[in-house]
This record gives sequence, structure tokens and C-alpha cells, in this order.
Amino acid sequence: MEVVEEEEALISELRRQLEDEDLNPEQKLSLLNNGLDKALNSVAVQTNSSASTRVKSQLYHSGVLSHCVLAFSLHPSSLRGNCSAAATLAYLTSSCCVGVDPGSRSEAFHKLFLPSVVDGLLSLANQLMSRAECASLFRKVMDSVGWLLSAHTQLTSQVLNSVHYEQIQMCDDATVSLRCIQLWIQTGSASRDFFSALSEDSVLLLLNEAVGQLAFSSYSAVGGASVRLMLLMASQLGLRLQPLLLSFKGLDSLLSKDWRGRGFDQDVDKLIALVQSGADIRTPSEASREQVRAACVIQAAWRSHRTRRRVKSLNRAVSALQRRYRARRRQQQQQKEAQQWEEELRYQVCVRRQRARREFHQKQRRLLQLLPPEQVQTYLQECQRRAAVVIQSFWRGFRERRRYNNTLRFTLRQSHTQQQAARTLQRAVRRFLEKRRSARAPPFSPLWIGQEGLTDGRRAELKQQVEEYTAVHRSSRVSPGECASLHEEVQLLLQVELQRGAQQRREEQRVEALLAHTHTQLGLLRDAPPLSAVTATEAEAFLSPSGSIAARARDAHNAALQASRRPWWRTLGAPAEGGASDHAHLEAELAEELGGLYVAGTAASSRATEALT
Repeated sequence: MEVVEEEEALISELRRQLEDEDLNPEQKLSLLNNGLDKALNSVAVQTNSSASTRVKSQLYHSGVLSHCVLAFSLHPSSLRGNCSAAATLAYLTSSCCVGVDPGSRSEAFHKLFLPSVVDGLLSLANQLMSRAECASLFRKVMDSVGWLLSAHTQLTSQVLNSVHYEQIQMCDDATVSLRCIQLWIQTGSASRDFFSALSEDSVLLLLNEAVGQLAFSSYSAVGGASVRLMLLMASQLGLRLQPLLLSFKGLDSLLSKDWRGRGFDQDVDKLIALVQSGADIRTPSEASREQVRAACVIQAAWRSHRTRRRVKSLNRAVSALQRRYRARRRQQQQQKEAQQWEEELRYQVCVRRQRARREFHQKQRRLLQLLPPEQVQTYLQECQRRAAVVIQSFWRGFRERRRYNNTLRFTLRQSHTQQQAARTLQRAVRRFLEKRRSARAPPFSPLWIGQEGLTDGRRAELKQQVEEYTAVHRSSRVSPGECASLHEEVQLLLQVELQRGAQQRREEQRVEALLAHTHTQLGLLRDAPPLSAVTATEAEAFLSPSGSIAARARDAHNAALQASRRPWWRTLGAPAEGGASDHAHLEAELAEELGGLYVAGTAASSRATEALT
């Protein structure tokens, strides 16, 4: 009796310490480890076999094990420096859950408590998996899960369908994959009827995991463990396993090609024989279908290599798809849990507010009961006066804030109006000064010749813009009729200006044409050959189309001919008529002036040529 009382006192003290709200996660983990270790050690030294069951039942009924489950659900940042303590707590919790007598709470124990323990252990294992320095702690937590499964077989389906276990399966580390396979091997080896007690879905999930490791992993240890797991399942399930193995087509070929020569050929041969023995049991209809399938395979033999290579590349895509799907499902689960926690928190806040309000009213009632009867009315009047003061202060504060906001808004609006007026005045003054400066400045000639006129499309577009602007911005001083008359007057002035510009452009074009023609004629004269080498055809090219120039040149040529026909004695001492020299002197001057260019005629023709140049 003293031992039992001591155990009860130890568990009560542990429960009292855990209910302290000032404990941080690290202190709570240390307290749970020490308390559970003392309780299990006190049972180990006793010879009575029922003592262990009694202590574990007291731990469950007292709620200590529930605190263990809450410790597993902590945020990963809280367990960052307490990984070893969390792994030890997982081992102690799984030991306490084996051999418990829940009594009247058996249904809650098996359907609520044990699934929460398994989920907490898998969550802790998932956190430890991503840390390289916690490999031994991960192995310890997975051993705790296996120890719990060996005693409670009904938890297998929950483990296989757990989100945390799916994350552990998706890990690319060979050590993690090997640890998952060894978990089921150890659990099945500890209990001979473990796999036979599982449902068809659970067995199929285990086969999927083993075959998936054979298909994707290249490590011998993982492949050997997967083969041993399938052989162990076959030894316990017997004929139940063969129909399930038929759903994995090509398993014998995969084992024969990829896993022979790895050091466990005997186990591989046994598994291949098991798969092929199940494939040999066929009905006549299945045999005929197999013959048709074989004929199709023979006809498509040349595609086999390409298909296998494509399937190998598709495995990565399937893995990525599964990873994304599981991540999406995990995210949805986390969102659902977060929403549940938020709703629970909101409910707790409402309950606490109601409780505080109730306690406040009860406290007021007790205070009123303590007062003498003649002071109750005075106290109530004082409460009413204080409430009225509070209401009045709130109303006055609201009124003053509103008045201040209105005053500030009016001040801002008035300052904004003044600024706008100042801008308008400054703009008008600057425009007036700019007009005065432009009027005083001397006009400057445009750098271009001519003026580009408006097209009909541009004129219609400008007219539409003017009409839209006048329709939106109507003047308060000018009537629409006056605007229309002003518009017509502006259109007439614009038309006159355009006509004047067109006439000026035509005059400029005529002058430009005359200059171009004159430059062309001068260029031809400048490039003409000397008179001694000219021919009749080339001489016709230098005939000017101008009548006045042709007449002047003809007269000059006739005068030169008459001067050459006169007797020589008449030229002696005779002055040059009209300032003209003899033919040789004229030819020399022309040659010197024009660089060898000869123009028939007198000096008048030379002066005409120089004037044109």
C-alpha cells in the first residue's frame, strides 16, 4: 500500500507541476521526461506484473500522457534545441501506451488518444528527418512508432494515411527510406499475425511503398529491405497476397534486371517465383487474353526499347506530380487546422469575456449587500452620476473632434482656394507680359520658304476639337451666336491667309525653276569643248532656247564677220568701235576669262553671259 500511495503521490505532483502556466516548452519537456522515467523505474523494480499496468493507467487517467501529446504538437522552432529530449519523451510515451487498461474510457483511448499519439510521433519524426545531425534521434522515434504498432495493429491504416508519413516517404535520403521499410519489417517480425490482421487497403499501401522503393531507389540496402518485407508479408498472408501482386505488372522483370547481383539473389529468386506462381493461375478467358497480348507484344517489339526509356523518364514526372499533390493536401490540412485553432481561440475569448462580465456583476452584487440600507440609494446615484459624466465626456470629445475636423477642413479648403486664385493671377500676368515682350521684339523671318497648308482631314479634326471644347467650356460672357460669328470670321481670315500663302509658294516655285534652268545652261557652257575641236552636232547642243539671247548672239556674230572682211589698211589707226577689240584679242580675253570656252559674238555677248552667271 505504501508503494501504491507513493506512486499516486508522484503522479499527482507531476500533474500539479504540469498545470503551471509559467513553464516554457523546454522546462515542460524536462519535467515530463523526469516524471515518466521515475514512474517507469519504480515499476521496474517491483515483482508484481500488474504494477506496470496500474502505473500506466494512472498516467493516462491523470492526463499526463495528454500533456505528452501536446508537447509533440509544438512548433518546430520550440524544439530546435530540445530534439534529444523530444525523442526521449517519444520513447517513454510509446512505452506508457503499451499495456494500458483504459477501463470505461476504452473507446476514447483507442479512437481518439492513440491516433493523436501516433500523429504526434510522426510529426516529430518529420521534423527530425530534415536535420542531418538528428539521424539517431529519428531512428529512435521511428522505433517508438513500431513499438506502438506492434501492440495496437489498428493504428497501421492511420500511419499509412498520415500526412507526416507521406512527407517522410517523399524524402530522397536512402537512410530515411531504409528506416521506413525496417519499421514494417520489425513490426511484422515481432507479431506473427500482424500483416494478416490488416485490411486489403493497408496491405496494398504497404506493397505500393515496397514496390515504389524497388522502382525508384538504387541502393542495395533499400532494395534488400523491400524484398524481405514482401517475403515476410507473403509468409503471413499466404494466398491473399498473390492477387495483389498481379496488379504490379512487370515486377518480376524489374527484380530480375535491376536487383540481381546485389548480394541477396536468393531472396530475389523467391520473390520472382512467388510473383510468377501467382501469374500462372489463370482462367481460360485470361489465357486467351494473354495470347492476344503476347501477339501484340510480338508485333510491337521494335517499340519496346523506346517505350521503356520513355517510362523511365515518366517516373520522375509521376514522382513530381505525387509530391505536388501531397504538398497541396498537406497545405489544405494545415489551413483547416489553423482555421480550427482560430475558431477555438475566438470561442475561448468570448467565454472568458462572459466569465469576466459575470464575475464583475457578482462582485458588484456582493459589494451592494455589504453596504448599509441607507447608503444603497446614495451609491446608486453616485454610479449614475459617474456614468453620466463618462457619457458626457465622450459626447463632448466627439463633438469637439468633429468641430476641429470641420474647422481644419474649411481652413485647408480656403488656403487651397487662395493658392488657386494666386496661380490664376500669376498665369494671367505672365501671359500678358509675354505678349508685351513678343510685341516689342522685332519680327523674325522664318527659316523656311513657303508654308504647308492644312489638309481637309486635319481641318475637320481641329474643327471637331474646337466644337467639343466650346461645348464643354461655355463662356458666361459671350453668347453662342457671337461665338459662331467669330468662328466664321476666323475661318475667312484663315482662308485668305492660306490663299496668300499658296500664291507666294507658286511665285517661289517659278523663281526656283528659272534659277535651276540658268544653272543648267551655265553648266553646259562651262563644260563645252574648245572651238577648234567642236563639231556641228555639238554646236547645236549649245543653242539657247531664249529669243533675246539668240538675237544678241546673232548680231554680235555678224558684226565680227563684217569686221574681218574689211581691208587691212582701214583698220590702221582706227579706234575700236563700241569698245571692241579685234578677233584675236577677243578670243584671248574669252579664253583667259572662261578657261577655253568660246562663245560667238562680241563683248556684249560676254557681258550677257557674265550677267547670267
